Amino acid sequence: MATSLSSPLLLFCLLFFFSFVSVTVSTPTRSIDQTKTYIIHASKSEKPTTFSTHHRWYSSIVGSVSSSHQPSDILYTYERSVNGFSVRLTRAQASQLRRLPGILSVIPDRRRTLHTTHTPNFLGLADTFGLWPNSEYGDDVIVGVLDTGIWPERESFSDEGLPPVPSTWKGSCETTSDFPSTACNRKIIGAKAFYRGYTASLGNRLNETGGSLSPRDTEGHGTHTASTAAGAVVKDAGFFEFAKGEARGMATKARIAVYKICWSEGCYDSDILAAMDNAIDDGVHIISLSVGSSGYAPQYYRDSIAIGAFGAMQHGILVSCSAGNSGPDPYTATNIAPWILTVGASTIDREFPADAVLGNGRVYGGVSLYSGEGLSDTQYPLVYAADCGSRYCYSGQLNSTLVAGKIVICDRGGNARVEKGSAVKIAGGVGMIHTNLDENGEELLADAHLVPATMVGASGGDKIKEYVKSDPAPTATIVFKGTVIGTSPSAPRVASFSSRGPNYRTAEIIKPDVIAPGVNILAGWTGYTSPTDLDIDSRRVAFNIISGTSMSCPHVSGLAALLRRAHPTWTPAALKSALMTTAYYIDDTGKNLTDLATGEQSTPFVHGSGHVDPNRALNPGLVYDAEVDDYLSFLCSIGYDSKQIATFTKDPVDCSAGKFSNPGDLNYPSFSVVFNSKKGGVVKYKRVVTNVGSKVDAVYEVKVSAPPGVEVVVSPAKLEFSEEKKEAEYEITFNSVGGGSAAFGAIEWSDGVHNLVSCWHHELMLPFGCYVRNQQLSLKL
Repeated sequence: MATSLSSPLLLFCLLFFFSFVSVTVSTPTRSIDQTKTYIIHASKSEKPTTFSTHHRWYSSIVGSVSSSHQPSDILYTYERSVNGFSVRLTRAQASQLRRLPGILSVIPDRRRTLHTTHTPNFLGLADTFGLWPNSEYGDDVIVGVLDTGIWPERESFSDEGLPPVPSTWKGSCETTSDFPSTACNRKIIGAKAFYRGYTASLGNRLNETGGSLSPRDTEGHGTHTASTAAGAVVKDAGFFEFAKGEARGMATKARIAVYKICWSEGCYDSDILAAMDNAIDDGVHIISLSVGSSGYAPQYYRDSIAIGAFGAMQHGILVSCSAGNSGPDPYTATNIAPWILTVGASTIDREFPADAVLGNGRVYGGVSLYSGEGLSDTQYPLVYAADCGSRYCYSGQLNSTLVAGKIVICDRGGNARVEKGSAVKIAGGVGMIHTNLDENGEELLADAHLVPATMVGASGGDKIKEYVKSDPAPTATIVFKGTVIGTSPSAPRVASFSSRGPNYRTAEIIKPDVIAPGVNILAGWTGYTSPTDLDIDSRRVAFNIISGTSMSCPHVSGLAALLRRAHPTWTPAALKSALMTTAYYIDDTGKNLTDLATGEQSTPFVHGSGHVDPNRALNPGLVYDAEVDDYLSFLCSIGYDSKQIATFTKDPVDCSAGKFSNPGDLNYPSFSVVFNSKKGGVVKYKRVVTNVGSKVDAVYEVKVSAPPGVEVVVSPAKLEFSEEKKEAEYEITFNSVGGGSAAFGAIEWSDGVHNLVSCWHHELMLPFGCYVRNQQLSLKL
């Protein structure tokens, strides 16, 4: 292997991503330099006496964060309903302003409209500008969804208004007794089931209750992911009374090819590879795969998904995969091969609040999708499940004598969240407060409980349990507040369950690549089972709200389909680069992204390049491209021999020619530098960028902000492009001059219109080297 992991190393990660300002002023973006309207609340009494009016004070405040601002830039001065003003600022300026004396809050302006199911709005997608109209909503792009199948009768899969099936499509629609030929149409253009590996694992004794051997979805997961990626527009969607509005996938006019690979007992490598093989032959353009290994990521040459994805890449197909739900532990990201687009999960600005109100008057915010009769603000006796037989509220282990007629506090972990509430209900309890433990932090996942229930964070949970211990007669109730959209809490934030880096196999490649909406996501659902998948739950729904990197992956798959339609000649690497280099790392309040596991600022090991920004990805300016030979050189550089590499290429490869000196030399949109004290403290990388912007003679200049302990030199300091010269190469030299504690830095390329902001991280790495073999894969839900 190119990197020895048996001794401490100094890791230095450089994350490249562009913050481009749109040339079209009317097109809003998430660029750090793009202005938007903020409402600033100020303390009336803290106006300095040197200013005769509050308006003059406000004008001075605005001028202090940007000399280019004029007093006329202030849109409104507020004196009656609130005290403050509104003004257009960049995110950086808003962050600056937030720290000034007398400023109470800085809140982004929000356009109020009739409500939708929201993730397209949160991502900035619109019918009038940006990626949707410029990609024709993904028309004729084929997204292969490898999952649990599909429930074709859902409105999300209507083919109304779609033209005939693309002439390039070579696939078919398998028909069975429960999946007739009419299940396929101009939206679902193909459907196949792969179960031989699954049935073989059962000794060819199929459990008839484990799902139909057809493309029909009996789990719900596949219907949810398919409708997220490419579902049609559905009016009046929602989950009971929650998230009411218009539902639509990312690429509403893209076609869906269904490959059922997962069953009640899991997903098997043999079935996965067969499905990927078929998808390539059928002519899909994008593969969406919310499946991965359990435990640490396997070696690439032993990873069926990595192998199958390599073959897809060779045929021009982008493979988008979930990173996994094993966070917040480090080194947990899976699907980490560099030719895979690896997606972590984050929140959106929609919540389903349900407050836990204690008898002492304290209120702790939580979330819930409980849709039954509430508690009418009545205070009920409150008990901790640990005092009633089972802190995790396992079914059958709660003492009904202690639980009956009471609200029960259940700790997270051990069993399904909704199952805990069911156990409370069976034992005679009237409600449940589900409390996070320290490892889950303040991450809140809304569930369709069968009993009045809410989930609260670790901090609130600890205080509620302290109240139970200290009060002789503790009581509580739960107040449900429906659907709320806003900036409190801020969004996006990285889910604590989202698997993260550093990269377990190749320290020189940062994973995940990006994050996308994956918490409390509404999408289509199967008619076979309930929204909770519990036998006790008889409810059936057309849409369900669930969480996981399984939900974030199809968002990015759909966005990739849109980009594929807008730029049909781009390689999978170019599509991936566009999504990565235009990602952002600032939330909707102007602050750096937060990791819900810690409540602290997130890092590239957690959020990768940042949160996807589809409209900016349409015009990234520059892309980092890579071809098959580049990935082969990468495999050679990590020490794979000809036999191991032949797993990917089907033919032996000679590593004596074209081998990278370091795996970090792969032309990747992000990069991580490993310093080895035995080999000296200097590392050099080369990168090649391709100008895909509208200005053929663009010139970019660089600015370096290095963290303590590392010197960074970029050569050349200027990149010049022309009609004849569409590519430019640069070299970065990293020199470790001391330190070793975790730190971050940045470089910025700018042509005056686009800004390329590149961040890095370095730290002392501890040795690791556990190799895990997993033949059976599991859903990332």
